[in-house]
Amino acid sequence: MKNKKEIRFAILGYGKMGHQIEQQLRAAGHEIVAIIDNEEEWSSQRDSFRTADVAIDFSMPSVAVSNMMRAFECHVPIVVGTTGWYDRFDEVVAKAKANDASLVYGTNFSIGVYLFNRMNQWLAAEMSRYSQYGVQIDETHHTAKKDAPSGTAITLAQGIIGNHPTYDEWRLTQGESVAPNEIPVVAHRVGEVAGIHQIRWSSPEDEITIIHNAHGRQGFAAGAIRTAIWLVRHPKTICSFSETLD
Repeated sequence: MKNKKEIRFAILGYGKMGHQIEQQLRAAGHEIVAIIDNEEEWSSQRDSFRTADVAIDFSMPSVAVSNMMRAFECHVPIVVGTTGWYDRFDEVVAKAKANDASLVYGTNFSIGVYLFNRMNQWLAAEMSRYSQYGVQIDETHHTAKKDAPSGTAITLAQGIIGNHPTYDEWRLTQGESVAPNEIPVVAHRVGEVAGIHQIRWSSPEDEITIIHNAHGRQGFAAGAIRTAIWLVRHPKTICSFSETLD
């Protein structure tokens, strides 16, 4: 069994998250065998990529599926934090199974967000007893984020839907009314905000709000690295990030 210091990492996507992951890996003394951000780098670093024990992808929705397919073909386990590709989820999982691949996917790799969603699910179940309360999700991210709403907001909405019988859909809105069975989700893009998610339950009498506010990208990167080490030790696994913690 490899010591964590001996694990060889590849980084797919070299934006702000990719840089943060690189910084944390190097600070911990890990080896990085490839950093790939475009097709030219795939061509020049594919052989090095094949030597990786695990890859971490924080790329773009437009290339995440291609990156996963290449990882499966190269037999490199992969942790995927990119969002915006889940409309192809069934295709990706089928390909992973066909290649006997290892994959952990997640809309957010922060331990705090995992705990926040556990609170969210509990609160939704409690609120199902009190029809006077209605819910809204607000999320705020930096202006460079491509997808809206965030994958985390969608996960939070699904957590409510799974625990509150009134809701079976969510809808992206900018203040307009939604159907009684829909959860309104409002997305804001502001400056360099790392990520704020707010769930508000309102009644005519009062309001209950829970908030997760990420101070930076450090927690997301640390969670992804932790998950990558976990995946090396649990080969041929296909699961969500939360399943590595439950």
